[in-house]
Amino acid sequence: MTSPVQQTFPLGAQWPTLDPFLFVAHHHDDYPEGRDDLGPAASLGGRAIGQDFSGQDGWSMYHGSIVPGFPQHPHRGFETITHLRRGLCDHADSMGATARFGHGDTQWMTAGGGVQHAEMFPLVNRDAPNPLELFQIWLNLPAADKMVEPYFTMLWNDMTPRHVAKDDEGRLTEITIIAGSLEGHDAPTPPPNSWAARAEADVAVWHIRMDAGAEWTIPAAAGANTQRVLYAFDGSSVAIHGESLHAGTGAVVDAAHEIRLIAGPDGIEMMVLQGRPIGEPVAQYGPFVMNTEDEISETMADYQRTQFGGWPWPTPAPDHGRDSGRFALHADGTRESPG
Repeated sequence: MTSPVQQTFPLGAQWPTLDPFLFVAHHHDDYPEGRDDLGPAASLGGRAIGQDFSGQDGWSMYHGSIVPGFPQHPHRGFETITHLRRGLCDHADSMGATARFGHGDTQWMTAGGGVQHAEMFPLVNRDAPNPLELFQIWLNLPAADKMVEPYFTMLWNDMTPRHVAKDDEGRLTEITIIAGSLEGHDAPTPPPNSWAARAEADVAVWHIRMDAGAEWTIPAAAGANTQRVLYAFDGSSVAIHGESLHAGTGAVVDAAHEIRLIAGPDGIEMMVLQGRPIGEPVAQYGPFVMNTEDEISETMADYQRTQFGGWPWPTPAPDHGRDSGRFALHADGTRESPG
């Protein structure tokens, strides 16, 4: 058959996407031991504190000055899907909600009409390194849902389905199903106003890990207009119907057909994003994503006037201390934690 690979591209700090997605960021930081204040027990010399994306010594402070991370900042008009494979994230927002999640958990937040939040990465281990690895995916909202009430859902590690396939030689492929369905496994329900909550949108977010030489076939997408992108981010390479895709490369593939994958000599790890396009104009200014430039101007004026509900926390970078477990406290007072 004709190769299903339609386009390839290098992966940078922010991975390019297709509608309905806006971008993907992969943060992989080898943080050292932590101090009592949950910051790194290492010199911060040579870093542009408040704007450190240097990767110096294998890690960045990002916008944090003590604890690494992203202090208080606004969003409107889209959703963030934050999947933490390693490490912890302390969330706080202008709704009065807060959470600590990580170690395979996912937070799915609908910014809707406007929210401020903080995402800090506490270094809780004093006597051992604090590695962090996360993916943050921005999923657009259609015009009809851009101004809905903000909302977030926790998809804890123990409720996130995984499909394990074994090929004829016993080599394994494991797929973590963050959104969508695969081989009879259904991901947890996304927020109610998400584009992913519509069955016809055919949205899927999968993390794939393949053993060296493992073979596995991605099923054809359900939707006729579904778009699918593969991001090979770690390992050696993967052959897609004989065409080699090396780690550090992404590929737009034909979602209408099955896609046979064969992992290279060191295995491969990939993210897969798919969905039917929203098909509306996109106007973006930093953390705001609307349909027109006039709406962006209105958003900036709204934020200056209302601060999207204000900030109920005593610091722009709240954390939950060293000893807190994983939990979520929602704006309505509902508290939950992983099973």
